[in-house]
Amino acid sequence: MKDKPTVLYDVPGPRARRRNLLWTLLFLIALAGVVWWVMASLADKGQLEWSKWAPFFTDPRIWETYILPALQNTVIAAALAMVIALPLGALLGIFRLSDHRWVRGTAGTVVEFFRAIPVLILMLFANAAYSEFTDISPDTRPLYAVVTGLVLYNASVLAEVVRAGILALPSGQTDAAKAIGMRKGQTMAYVLLPQSVTAMLPALVSQLVVIVKDTALGGAMLGFSELLASVRPMSANYGANTIACFTVVAVIFVILNFALTTFASWLEGRLRRGKKSTGAVVGADAVEELATPGEHLGPKDGTR
Repeated sequence: MKDKPTVLYDVPGPRARRRNLLWTLLFLIALAGVVWWVMASLADKGQLEWSKWAPFFTDPRIWETYILPALQNTVIAAALAMVIALPLGALLGIFRLSDHRWVRGTAGTVVEFFRAIPVLILMLFANAAYSEFTDISPDTRPLYAVVTGLVLYNASVLAEVVRAGILALPSGQTDAAKAIGMRKGQTMAYVLLPQSVTAMLPALVSQLVVIVKDTALGGAMLGFSELLASVRPMSANYGANTIACFTVVAVIFVILNFALTTFASWLEGRLRRGKKSTGAVVGADAVEELATPGEHLGPKDGTR
């Protein structure tokens, strides 16, 4: 009995399966060869010696002095940027859907402008502006500049995510809301946004991961004491163990982003299960409260 074709492609036959298996084996062999070559090169350079990795397991000072303070700064900058960028991006995305041309045009100009500028340039401009026009201490100025750059760029990107998520909903949702007398603001707040959140969540999480990683730009150009910037002093004080320091920092970044995506996956699953399990309907009292001013529903037959 022949295999039935799928929607996207035909099920491979015996020859195609053997060919795919052969290519897979060749790729694994090539990958193993690359890994062996990299490890051998590191060993020849002395980068795999235990003395270069031991401080991370035996000396708590390297964590207390360098890694944990830098990790704290990274988390603070990323958290502040997320807290500000998410609602700002949502507002810009909603404004881009406004019926008023001047609101829609202004929001679109802001979004397209800041989305087109690299986030590093935004950080540099923000740092220069804070230095020129404010009395912010030079010690905390890099944090302000990093957060400002991240907020301006990511809020613009999130605005497009929100707009696309709302436009992806069936038009019948808006028509149904209008039919029961909801105003446009009520339709957006009670109907469109709640339903689009689940669909937007993967894209939102991807952008939040970008925020965490982009904090490293502040350490590279502004002297912000974030996680990646801790590599240089660690390597200078612990025997030029640059590879070990970069490896530990990379693992910490992976753990941070994995925790963020895991939480988002759990939240998405919970939202989807909640939508399936709840069969809530809008009662008559709630409809009257959401109806436009001056319009009241009549008796049970719905006459006015």
